[in-house]
Amino acid sequence: MKRLVTGATGKLGSKIVESLLQTIPAEELAVSVRHPEKAEHLRALGVDVRHGDFDQPDTLDAAFAGIDRLLIISADGDNETRIRQHTHAVEAAERAGVQFIAYTSLANASESTNLMAPPHVATEAAILKTGIPYSFLRNNWYLENEMGSIQAVLAGAPWVTSAGSGKTGWALQQDYADAAAAVLGGEGHEGTVYELSGPPLTQQQLANAVSQVIGKDVPFQQVDDEAYAGIMKQAGLPDFVIPIVVGIQESIRNGSLNVESNDFEKVLGRPVTPLHQALTQLIQPLS
Repeated sequence: MKRLVTGATGKLGSKIVESLLQTIPAEELAVSVRHPEKAEHLRALGVDVRHGDFDQPDTLDAAFAGIDRLLIISADGDNETRIRQHTHAVEAAERAGVQFIAYTSLANASESTNLMAPPHVATEAAILKTGIPYSFLRNNWYLENEMGSIQAVLAGAPWVTSAGSGKTGWALQQDYADAAAAVLGGEGHEGTVYELSGPPLTQQQLANAVSQVIGKDVPFQQVDDEAYAGIMKQAGLPDFVIPIVVGIQESIRNGSLNVESNDFEKVLGRPVTPLHQALTQLIQPLS
């Protein structure tokens, strides 16, 4: 049985590979990366390192050859770029005769109004069209995505949001990585859709949890989207990023990440890392 992880040198991908290597032999694992030289440490462990670029479909044909179970990690970039790249990956998987595809999708993807949903909707549809057994790992939101706000709070700034009372199912990236590794490395996940979400919380509740971890009050500032954009600009975010971060706040406000689910426990056989413990892991190195 040969399993392959794409994007294996990225933040999520590297954690997934580490998790997989705890449960399967290195010789049963392959990785597909744009820059193989960045994966030499994996090659040294016995992992099959292959060159694969989502923008060069011929490299994917070689990368996916002989692979039984494939994990496609969603790429970075604008929606149009991601749709094109993911389509290339799915088509290459079909040509290679892959027997199972797991894909890192987005919370409630098929119904989502989140501005990041379109590539996930398109990719899930492309996978379904192949008829290949699949598992959609609908990742809610990485707690690490809030590190900018956490660092600002540690520097004395308030917690600023325009997400209103919208809730998010935050969890550590490691929890998402362990879930992906369990699905790719295990059996019995064919035809599954896992809503991987921590307990849904508001921004106010998250700020309160940060306050408990750092041992001081965190001022909380609820603003409208226009004010939020201005604050982000003052914080030094590039102009092209500001509509994205504002759009994310709007998506959260509209409930796109408010998903109640016990799928993490179903996949991992354990609860998601408790929020206080997760925040402590992220904040302690900064203190």
